[in-house]
Amino acid sequence: QVQLVESGGGLVQAGGSLRLSCAASGLAFSISTMAWYRQAPGKQRELVASIASGGTTNYAESVKDRFTISRDNAKNTVYLQMNSLKPEDTAVYYCYVPNRGYWGQGTQVTVSS
Repeated sequence: QVQLVESGGGLVQAGGSLRLSCAASGLAFSISTMAWYRQAPGKQRELVASIASGGTTNYAESVKDRFTISRDNAKNTVYLQMNSLKPEDTAVYYCYVPNRGYWGQGTQVTVSS
Protein backbone atom coordinates (compact mmCIF):
# COMPACT_ATOMS: atom_id res chain seq x y z
CA GLN A 1 0.00 0.00 0.00
CA VAL A 2 1.45 3.32 -1.10
CA GLN A 3 1.45 6.13 1.44
CA LEU A 4 2.58 9.70 0.93
CA VAL A 5 2.64 11.79 4.10
CA GLU A 6 3.27 15.51 3.77
CA SER A 7 4.38 17.76 6.59
CA GLY A 8 5.85 21.20 7.14
CA GLY A 9 2.99 23.46 6.16
CA GLY A 10 1.83 26.36 8.25
CA LEU A 11 1.31 30.09 8.49
CA VAL A 12 4.15 32.38 7.50
CA GLN A 13 4.52 36.07 6.70
CA ALA A 14 5.29 37.24 3.20
CA GLY A 15 9.01 36.96 2.53
CA GLY A 16 9.37 34.02 4.87
CA SER A 17 10.34 30.41 4.25
CA LEU A 18 8.94 26.95 4.78
CA ARG A 19 10.19 23.47 3.98
CA LEU A 20 7.69 20.80 3.06
CA SER A 21 8.48 17.12 3.37
CA CYS A 22 6.80 14.11 1.81
CA ALA A 23 7.65 10.72 3.25
CA ALA A 24 6.81 7.87 0.89
CA SER A 25 6.31 4.20 1.59
CA GLY A 26 5.15 1.21 -0.40
CA LEU A 27 6.78 2.17 -3.69
CA ALA A 28 10.17 2.02 -5.37
CA PHE A 29 11.00 5.56 -4.35
CA SER A 30 14.50 5.79 -5.79
CA ILE A 31 13.28 5.14 -9.34
CA SER A 32 10.13 7.24 -9.09
CA THR A 33 9.67 10.75 -10.35
CA MET A 34 8.17 12.81 -7.53
CA ALA A 35 6.26 16.06 -7.74
CA TRP A 36 4.64 18.78 -5.70
CA TYR A 37 1.31 20.27 -6.75
CA ARG A 38 -0.77 22.97 -5.13
CA GLN A 39 -4.38 24.02 -5.16
CA ALA A 40 -5.58 27.44 -4.08
CA PRO A 41 -9.25 28.08 -3.21
CA GLY A 42 -11.35 28.29 -6.35
CA LYS A 43 -8.45 27.35 -8.61
CA GLN A 44 -7.30 24.22 -10.40
CA ARG A 45 -4.54 22.09 -8.98
CA GLU A 46 -1.24 23.04 -10.60
CA LEU A 47 2.24 21.61 -10.83
CA VAL A 48 4.77 23.38 -8.63
CA ALA A 49 7.88 21.28 -9.18
CA SER A 50 9.02 17.79 -10.06
CA ILE A 51 12.21 15.80 -9.66
CA ALA A 52 13.12 12.74 -11.68
CA SER A 53 14.93 9.71 -10.32
CA GLY A 54 18.18 11.02 -11.74
CA GLY A 55 17.71 14.41 -10.13
CA THR A 56 16.48 16.45 -13.08
CA THR A 57 14.13 19.14 -11.83
CA ASN A 58 11.31 21.13 -13.35
CA TYR A 59 9.56 24.20 -11.91
CA ALA A 60 6.50 26.27 -12.58
CA GLU A 61 7.50 29.70 -13.83
CA SER A 62 5.84 31.35 -10.84
CA VAL A 63 8.15 29.63 -8.33
CA LYS A 64 11.45 29.52 -10.21
CA ASP A 65 14.34 30.98 -8.22
CA ARG A 66 12.26 30.85 -5.03
CA PHE A 67 11.45 27.15 -4.54
CA THR A 68 13.80 24.18 -4.60
CA ILE A 69 12.73 20.55 -4.87
CA SER A 70 15.09 17.85 -3.65
CA ARG A 71 15.03 14.21 -2.64
CA ASP A 72 16.72 11.89 -0.19
CA ASN A 73 16.45 8.35 -1.51
CA ALA A 74 17.87 6.91 1.70
CA LYS A 75 14.92 8.39 3.58
CA ASN A 76 12.32 7.92 0.83
CA THR A 77 11.53 11.60 1.19
CA VAL A 78 11.06 14.49 -1.19
CA TYR A 79 11.34 18.09 -0.03
CA LEU A 80 10.17 21.47 -1.21
CA GLN A 81 12.14 24.41 0.13
CA MET A 82 10.07 27.55 -0.31
CA ASN A 83 11.73 30.94 0.09
CA SER A 84 10.52 34.49 -0.46
CA LEU A 85 6.96 33.34 -0.02
CA LYS A 86 4.15 35.48 -1.38
CA PRO A 87 0.46 35.63 -0.47
CA GLU A 88 -0.32 34.07 -3.86
CA ASP A 89 1.59 30.96 -2.77
CA THR A 90 -1.22 30.25 -0.30
CA ALA A 91 -2.64 26.83 -1.16
CA VAL A 92 -2.87 23.21 -0.13
CA TYR A 93 0.33 21.52 -1.28
CA TYR A 94 0.21 17.90 -2.40
CA CYS A 95 2.88 15.31 -2.95
CA TYR A 96 2.34 13.27 -6.13
CA VAL A 97 3.85 10.29 -7.93
CA PRO A 98 3.22 11.08 -11.62
CA ASN A 99 3.78 7.64 -13.10
CA ARG A 100 1.48 5.94 -10.60
CA GLY A 101 -1.15 8.55 -9.88
CA TYR A 102 -0.69 8.52 -6.11
CA TRP A 103 -1.51 11.63 -4.07
CA GLY A 104 -0.74 12.61 -0.52
CA GLN A 105 -3.36 14.12 1.77
CA GLY A 106 -2.01 17.65 1.39
CA THR A 107 -0.59 20.24 3.74
CA GLN A 108 -1.86 23.81 4.06
CA VAL A 109 0.48 26.71 3.40
CA THR A 110 -0.81 30.17 4.25
CA VAL A 111 1.21 33.29 3.52
CA SER A 112 0.02 36.49 5.15
CA SER A 113 0.72 39.91 3.69
